[in-house]
Amino acid sequence: VQLQASGGGLVQAGASLRLSCASSKRTSSNNGMGWFRQAPGKEREFVASISWNAASRIYADSVKDRFTISRDNGRGTAYLQLNSLKPEDTAVYYCAVGRGAYSGRDPHQYHYWGQGTQVTVSS
Repeated sequence: VQLQASGGGLVQAGASLRLSCASSKRTSSNNGMGWFRQAPGKEREFVASISWNAASRIYADSVKDRFTISRDNGRGTAYLQLNSLKPEDTAVYYCAVGRGAYSGRDPHQYHYWGQGTQVTVSS
């Protein structure tokens, strides 16, 4: 199973980015998906997750009201819209496919991970 994350880049504070995570439809269409991030010297942290049918979405408090997770099951792709970016959002962002239809904050709830895409926000 391969997950391909893309869309990262170097932007100024206040800018927006849209991350994409492409996977096999058979892999992800019945599973929750999530985004995590890891900044240098820090542990990987949860960012957002979405259930298989997009009915349930969970966000970390630090990104709520700025980031939006979505998915297109027909394309086997999950998205993360990042708005009002801050320097503290700088990290490698990873997407993951959950073990079940609903996935939350715990990384152990996910069994397939993408390679990550770098997001750098300058002040």
